[in-house]
Amino acid sequence: PGTYQHSLMVANLAERAASEIGANSLLTKIGAYYHDIGKMKHPEYFVENQKDIKNSIHNKVSPKNSAKMIISHVSYGIELAKKYGLPKVIIDFIPEHHGTSLVKYFYHKALENGEKVLEEDFRYPGPKPRSKETAIVMLADSVEAASRTLEKPTSTKIKELVDKIIADKINAGQLDECELTMKDIKKISDSFVDTCLVFIIKG
Repeated sequence: PGTYQHSLMVANLAERAASEIGANSLLTKIGAYYHDIGKMKHPEYFVENQKDIKNSIHNKVSPKNSAKMIISHVSYGIELAKKYGLPKVIIDFIPEHHGTSLVKYFYHKALENGEKVLEEDFRYPGPKPRSKETAIVMLADSVEAASRTLEKPTSTKIKELVDKIIADKINAGQLDECELTMKDIKKISDSFVDTCLVFIIKG
C-alpha cells in the first residue's frame, strides 16, 4: 500500500512538471506508475511499507545486505515488466529513476560500523536518465520520499528541500545524460514546490 501511494504521488509531481517544460506528460505519468514495481518482491524492505520503523527488517541484516535488497528492486522490476510485455519506453523508467545513485543511508551506516566498504556495492547499476521524462521521475521520486519526513512543512521548507535534492542530483552527475536545461530545471523545481504545497499543506 505504501509503494502504491508513493507511486501515485510521484506521478502527480512528475506529470505536472513534464507539462511545464513541454515534455511528454502522459509518458511521464505512466512511467511513474511503473517505476517501483520491483518492490513487490520484497515490499517489507522499503520504508513506505513499514508500520514500525524501530523494528525494521533492516535491523536484522548488515547494511551491505540491506543495500543489496533495496537495489534489487530495479532488476526485479525490469524482469517483471518484460514478463508482462511492457514497452521499452516504460521499462526505461525502472533503472533510470535511480541512475547510478548511492544508497547513502546504508553506505554511511556500513562506514560507521567499521565495515570494509566498496562504494560500488552501494550503487544502483544505472544507466543514468537519458530522457527528460525519466529524469523528471528521478527527481520527483526523491522529492516525494523526502517530503514525507518534513515536520510542520511550510512553503519555505519545501522549497529548500526541493532545491537541495535537485542540486545533489546535479552535483552527483545524475542528470548529465539527459537533455534538461537549467531553464527546465527551474520550472521543474517551481512545479514540485507548487504540487507539494497542494498535497502536503492543503491536503
